[in-house]
Amino acid sequence: MKDTKTFAVLATDVAVLTIDNGVLKVLLTQATSKNFKGMLTLPGGLVGHKERTEEAAIRVLKEIMIKTDYYNEQLYTFDDPGRDPEGRVVTVAYLMLVPEDEAKRVTRKDASWHAVKTLPKLAYDHNEVVKAAVKRLMGKLTYTNIVYSLMPLEFTLSDLQKTYETALELTLDKRNFIKKIKSLNLVHKTTHKVEGSAHRPATLYRFRERKYKRVDLF
Repeated sequence: MKDTKTFAVLATDVAVLTIDNGVLKVLLTQATSKNFKGMLTLPGGLVGHKERTEEAAIRVLKEIMIKTDYYNEQLYTFDDPGRDPEGRVVTVAYLMLVPEDEAKRVTRKDASWHAVKTLPKLAYDHNEVVKAAVKRLMGKLTYTNIVYSLMPLEFTLSDLQKTYETALELTLDKRNFIKKIKSLNLVHKTTHKVEGSAHRPATLYRFRERKYKRVDLF
């Protein structure tokens, strides 16, 4: 008897996160599948026969973003048999982090940023992918220096604190936060300052290195 088994198709989807004016946002596009007409979706697509999943993810993003050389990591494999009504599709999801000052460098007209807290129902299981990405980000912020991926080249310590507070959904004591950051030797002062509206000019800082490493932050 002829074997009539069918096999899964491999895809990749990317949760691209940024912080815009104190709001954690994710990059979404218009779904092209007729089963999800009018809905939003994460950037994604099928993996080519000779591609690694990360290569496919970057290829997809190059159609949407001017730059793609941002921090990224593999998130999870989503393999619910019913996740795609058109067939058996397994997706390997990725997390990418983009600094706020570069988030507007999106080239495709149907791509836009949306607050993760107020997302509508997304196509496929992409709400779950976003939740997983946010959870991963929150976890990594507590024991690594991954925050550099969300920050511009130069920033104030207040800006850095606000980024942590936005992503972690908490309020930090300013004095203790600055003391901790300085004790870890993660940043250094520059000779540049930024004018404050009602305060003296604030010193701008830079990360000593923009390379992922573990730190005892919280």
